[in-house]
Amino acid sequence: MGHIVVIGAGQAGASLVAKLRKDGYGGAITLIGAEPVPPYQRPPLSKAYLLGDMALERLYLRPESFYAEADITLRLGQEVSAIDTAAQTVSVAGEVIAYDELALTTGSDPRHLPAAIGGELEGVFTVRTLADVDAMAPAVVGGARALIVGGGYIGLEAAAVCAKRGVKVTLVEMGERILQRVAAPETSDYFRALHTGHGVDIREGVGLDHLVGDTGRVTGAVLSDGAELAVDFVVVGVGITPSTTLAEGAGIVIENGIKTDALGRSSAPHVWAAGDCASFPYRGGRLRLESVPNAIDQAECVAANMLGAGVDYVPKPWFWSDQYDVKLQIAGLNTGFDRIVTRQGEGQVASFWYFKGETLLAVDAMNDPRAFMVGKRLIEAGKTADPAQVGDPGFDLKALMRA
Repeated sequence: MGHIVVIGAGQAGASLVAKLRKDGYGGAITLIGAEPVPPYQRPPLSKAYLLGDMALERLYLRPESFYAEADITLRLGQEVSAIDTAAQTVSVAGEVIAYDELALTTGSDPRHLPAAIGGELEGVFTVRTLADVDAMAPAVVGGARALIVGGGYIGLEAAAVCAKRGVKVTLVEMGERILQRVAAPETSDYFRALHTGHGVDIREGVGLDHLVGDTGRVTGAVLSDGAELAVDFVVVGVGITPSTTLAEGAGIVIENGIKTDALGRSSAPHVWAAGDCASFPYRGGRLRLESVPNAIDQAECVAANMLGAGVDYVPKPWFWSDQYDVKLQIAGLNTGFDRIVTRQGEGQVASFWYFKGETLLAVDAMNDPRAFMVGKRLIEAGKTADPAQVGDPGFDLKALMRA
């Protein structure tokens, strides 16, 4: 029946192997992960888990017993050192494993601060893995002083959790505004007000010059405007990059991630890719999506195609972020928008609708699940909406679905 090897035991890898079994694959499956724990959810790490509201076992995507019952070999805490696409083997923990088909679901890696500006000091954290958050948790205590570097969603979520724990938070963003690369000014304004209302000191147009340390531990920061801060710990949220080192070493083509065709095949025979690490054809160009829904959907599509389905992957982009008591839900991709329509609800309920000409591209919905769901369905159906109706808080959005 053959042997399918999957490298990367995150959301995409776990979804892929489960789909293989669900679709009837009866051969051997090996799932290899660098971390010493079974596949787990990443989004709650920096929120519910860090706050102590979620136990470790609840992070797991499936009970560890699932893999044994499904006859999936888990190799955890092991790094794959090389892939030989000609011999169809991978080298892991001193062993060479043969495969018939290989899937790369290696995810992404956080960007780190350079050592030259203090990035290697103790007390400087990224928020990506269970180990990252376990290392950071003891520092997140009431009265501590934190510097958050980066005003994207990672940085803002970390700021929210720290503020809820009573930490004095300063957040710096080099761009003109928080969320500048991913959202409209209206969304930036909403979240700036939300965070400042919770006591977070947000400094936009200001970067980090360097960190200051004492006996190897961070004690302060000097900002690009010359301001000096005393800090007890630093959280770095300056983005992630696709994890492609293994693929590059194997001679697989990289283009903003592992380059795949619409089915999920890489440039190497019998090698596939899915999730954060993979880029795929989209509307005449290429796209790489960093989201849980994409990791699941793309991995399941690739699994089906490994078994001969021959179905192109068509993404249905959506994302979310939890900050304080606000749930942000995003439908679609806002690239190229030229107009924003605001729909204001009561209190913290609001949504921002992105249009290009008369075409609806995306929706940012804050505590407004109806706006999110209507926008998502319209976008997936290739439909648009009347901006005047969208902006009228008295208009029933559900009527758009009947148009």
